[in-house]
Amino acid sequence: MKPTRVVMIGLDCATPQLLFDTYAEEMPTLTALRAAAVWGPMRSVVPPITMPAWACMMSGRTPGDLGVYGFRDRRDHGYGPLGFASSRDIAVPRVWDVLTRQGRPSAVLGVPGTYPPSPVNGCMVGCFLSPSTDSDYTHPPGLAAELHRLTGGYILDVENFRSHERERVLQRVFDMTEQRFAVARHLMRRYDWDFFGFVDMGPDRLHHGFWKYCDPAHPRHVPGGPYRHAFRDYYRALDRHLAGLLADVPDDAAVLVVSDHGGQPMTGGFRLNEWLREQGLLVLRTEPRGPTPVTAADVDWHRTTAWAEGGYYGRVFLNVEGREPDGTVPAAEYDAVLDSLARALEQQTGPDGKPMGNRAMRAAELYPVVNGIAPDLIVYLGDLRWRALATLGLGEGLFTVDNDTGPDHANHAEQGVFLLAGTELDPGPRDGLSLYDVAPTLHSLLGLPTSPHHRGAVVR
Repeated sequence: MKPTRVVMIGLDCATPQLLFDTYAEEMPTLTALRAAAVWGPMRSVVPPITMPAWACMMSGRTPGDLGVYGFRDRRDHGYGPLGFASSRDIAVPRVWDVLTRQGRPSAVLGVPGTYPPSPVNGCMVGCFLSPSTDSDYTHPPGLAAELHRLTGGYILDVENFRSHERERVLQRVFDMTEQRFAVARHLMRRYDWDFFGFVDMGPDRLHHGFWKYCDPAHPRHVPGGPYRHAFRDYYRALDRHLAGLLADVPDDAAVLVVSDHGGQPMTGGFRLNEWLREQGLLVLRTEPRGPTPVTAADVDWHRTTAWAEGGYYGRVFLNVEGREPDGTVPAAEYDAVLDSLARALEQQTGPDGKPMGNRAMRAAELYPVVNGIAPDLIVYLGDLRWRALATLGLGEGLFTVDNDTGPDHANHAEQGVFLLAGTELDPGPRDGLSLYDVAPTLHSLLGLPTSPHHRGAVVR
């Protein structure tokens, strides 16, 4: 591949089944681009979570290399709340950092893991984790005022997207995507760049809020109604925005359309800490009065073997002697206890009495290097079709219809999308694409040196 410039169009949670199949006819621009591109489903990282996944994609490293395993991670071996990850936790160079060191410019817009923004050669607009537009969310700082003049109010994210205010959420999703592409076109013309990369969170917010209305295969499908065409209408609009952006892309630039993970219908929630209580592994002194995070519950740590944090996947931590303040698991029994716990989780049956298909994985088995404080077990519930609920005091039973943070219809899936056009590669579908292949492929396209730390390979 000849060195060139690259435009990366990131679509958070874009799902191959939707873009390449279900809505292909509704997206003529994307479908035409695909005909001239290398494309296919792309396996995400473990776990397929926005914060580590985009950072892994832009650096070619694993979550273990980064020491970032989700939006929140343990900062120490205490029992307190997890700390939120930010750009300060990404200690390895991403593609724009490598370009900056060579004196080459980049324009970066909304790529998760970019708040606070770093002083790149070019410009950067911080991601959806920026606390507000009153924060220092741009580099250079004066770019914030420029964005405000351009938009009348820059949209970082859809506020409270897990909400029953469906009309507000849906309109905000459409507005955010329209604005994100308009800002991208403005920055593309306004700044010099060799790498231009931006991410729109619209698909992710749409999937979480409206999947059950649009997919007859969803276990909680609601037929008919005003939202039955929300997916179709959104992907039509997205394709129009894509056409407008592509019209501004210079002829010497390759185009990469990519997502960090996919999406799928969410069957429901599994109360992971309540399951641990049933197993006698998590002990409370008193029952919680209403929904309570495990970090705020009255846990008897002297009698507790394990506890969990939830989200799209489950994180289980052992209470180890000499590691945690009130550890109960002897270090010599660590492996045996963890193996027993993993087996029990993988044998767990669902409400129908059939095995859920859970996977319980160790960080050391997943990553060549494990930095930070990784979960002792990374747990996929029903191949991510079930959300892990860590909250205590939600009522009786292990299974719920919804999650513990608001109405939700989707969970993440391991397969995202990859589409690369404007190169000398023969177009057509490719098998075996990995998120880790993106960084070395970008290095090749941009004429950057290869890195021995990259975990993937250049797409051929």
